[in-house]
Amino acid sequence: MFKFPFKKANNQITAPVSGIYLPIEKVSDQVFASKAVGDGFAISPNLNEEVIYSPVTGKVTSIFPTKHAITLKINDGTEVLLHFGIDTVELNGAPFEMLVSANQKVNNSTPLVKVDWQQLVNAQKETSVIVVSANSTFSSNMDEKNNKVSKETVIGKFTLAKWNRYNTISAKILVTILYKTPNL
Repeated sequence: MFKFPFKKANNQITAPVSGIYLPIEKVSDQVFASKAVGDGFAISPNLNEEVIYSPVTGKVTSIFPTKHAITLKINDGTEVLLHFGIDTVELNGAPFEMLVSANQKVNNSTPLVKVDWQQLVNAQKETSVIVVSANSTFSSNMDEKNNKVSKETVIGKFTLAKWNRYNTISAKILVTILYKTPNL
């Protein structure tokens, strides 16, 4: 029997921060709640924890100039967008200190960004940490009754959509279009 020198991608996703799990449909921003940006979930974070960790093993593909979002790519091509808060693009990066750079390899214990949650609260911005994928489906291990999570909690997994395996839509491009197109 032949053995191949590569491993199958592990698309398990862990909570990027401790807090309360929310199904994506419960997020207050309709663009995310409608899954227009992709399937996934959100965490209402414990505001005493400043660091957000990578929820997957993969590579940082981009960091938005306003530092309010970051994209990661898993080895099988699954693209994951982490969005820090709602309407935080308006804060021009002030509450966010990036701890990684583009093209850096990450795993579930890699700190991605340090967040000054008080700046978001003072600016009256919602603090949800949103995790979605535009080219995958999400299946959750969570239920709404037992929704408290720590950063080690396995939330579920992403499965790369077969129709999209060779023709992926970049989460970065999709979010850029949504933010630059009024009334979407």
